Amino acid sequence: MPVYLDHAATTPVLPEAIEAYTRALREVGNPSSIHTAGQAAKRMLEDARERVAGAVGCESIEVVFTSGGTEAINAGVKGLYWAGARQGATRILVPEGEHHATLDTVEWLEASESATVEWLPLDEQGFVRLDALEDALQRDPASIALLTFLWANNEVGTVQPAERMIALAASAGVPVHVDAVSAFGHLPLDFAGMRARSGSKGDSGLVALSVSAHKVGGPVGAGALVLSRSATIVPLIHGGGQQRQVRSGTQDVAAAAAFAVAAAAAEDGRLEETKRLAALRDRLVAGVLRLVPDAVLSGPDVSAGIADDGTGVRLASNAHFTFPGCEGDSLLFLLDAAGVEVSTGSACQAGIPEPSHVLRAMGRSEEEARGALRITLGRTSSDADVDAFLAALPDAYAQASRAGLAARESALGAR
Repeated sequence: MPVYLDHAATTPVLPEAIEAYTRALREVGNPSSIHTAGQAAKRMLEDARERVAGAVGCESIEVVFTSGGTEAINAGVKGLYWAGARQGATRILVPEGEHHATLDTVEWLEASESATVEWLPLDEQGFVRLDALEDALQRDPASIALLTFLWANNEVGTVQPAERMIALAASAGVPVHVDAVSAFGHLPLDFAGMRARSGSKGDSGLVALSVSAHKVGGPVGAGALVLSRSATIVPLIHGGGQQRQVRSGTQDVAAAAAFAVAAAAAEDGRLEETKRLAALRDRLVAGVLRLVPDAVLSGPDVSAGIADDGTGVRLASNAHFTFPGCEGDSLLFLLDAAGVEVSTGSACQAGIPEPSHVLRAMGRSEEEARGALRITLGRTSSDADVDAFLAALPDAYAQASRAGLAARESALGAR
């Protein structure tokens, strides 16, 4: 069996989530129907909504089920922008290095909906420059439709100081959407607590947060936009208005039920699992740096460790390196041939021959960014998996280095 170390792309579905999904599929009934079968489906759906709400720390009515993280992000960002634009607020504050679900959304709003996108710089570890954020918020805050940011970077694992960023926006009266897709299951999600601690009130501060089921052992094609009761938003999808007039469409009861099981399981075991994964990651990082001294760890140093509540400056499950003189794709294919599955970055960009925009935003050169490799751990990861990766790496690195050298010499000869 291959060694799977790409849990940031997707993680195996939990057996109990599969059981919940198949059990719900056996039931007949549209949850919007008022007959007996419809009301049975509705009870199942609302039970799932309550369980997801418990996992993210919000009221059940604030959970809007979606087809996944990408739809949740689109609904949150576009909906808040359109609501703000009606009041003359057309600026969007967004850090560089975001997931493409956000990047492509704000760029579309800029090209098609008269938005002004203001990019916030990152430092060399991937943290948002808070001085730049403060400066942007102080310049005519009434013109800002929203701040949106990725809580935990999906490529390099950097964890942003979310509550500090939300508090700055709240004090300026600016609404915030948080992409928590990569953070879910790894960091403590407490929507109501974060709102209270950051001074969020009404339409200012934290009003929306996006999560996805398949990152925590649920099915692909399920997610949620957590939307504050007080939020003013324009819907992305119109129709029957089934979910607070925010998202229309017949709701997928089976997906919601499976999502709920996975979400509850992820939160119940989060602290213990975070510490276990951090220990595995630290051993993996030490092994890579011992075997390939030229490798460079991207993002914050792992020496910062993990706090008692499971928080840290980088995800416990993430190890991201650049290998000078190598193409990340070459390393990926060579490791795959050796039975070890990793990635070069976001699965949404896999196969696209572009250097990582995240690394470029962190100040890395294009050549450095092309040598990226992301190793991400999950529930099924073990010491044996780390050993297999470390055993396969030296030969893969040697072959990729030779291929890189040959390519550079060929390019020089062609000039």
